[in-house]
Amino acid sequence: MAGYIIATIEVTDPEKFEVYRGQVPATIEKHGGRYLVRGGQVQVVEGDQPERRTVVLEFDSLEKAREWYYSDDYAGPKELRIQSTVSNVMIVEGL
Repeated sequence: MAGYIIATIEVTDPEKFEVYRGQVPATIEKHGGRYLVRGGQVQVVEGDQPERRTVVLEFDSLEKAREWYYSDDYAGPKELRIQSTVSNVMIVEGL
């Protein structure tokens, strides 16, 4: 059963965020993940979700998604993201 990382991100420090964007793809790939959604146009059709950057990552399992998120590989980039954005991040089990 697949595992997903779903994040909505408001960038507050574009320069630092660009450094993050340069580092994170290799960590995702190393842990067997792939981007399904990476930014792009957003249209809120219900609710009051602010229009933010949305990212969806897919991993082979919920455990693999957790392993990536808590990995030493992602620790440095994650800190950059925390410093350069306001983020909501979820780890979600798929069907």
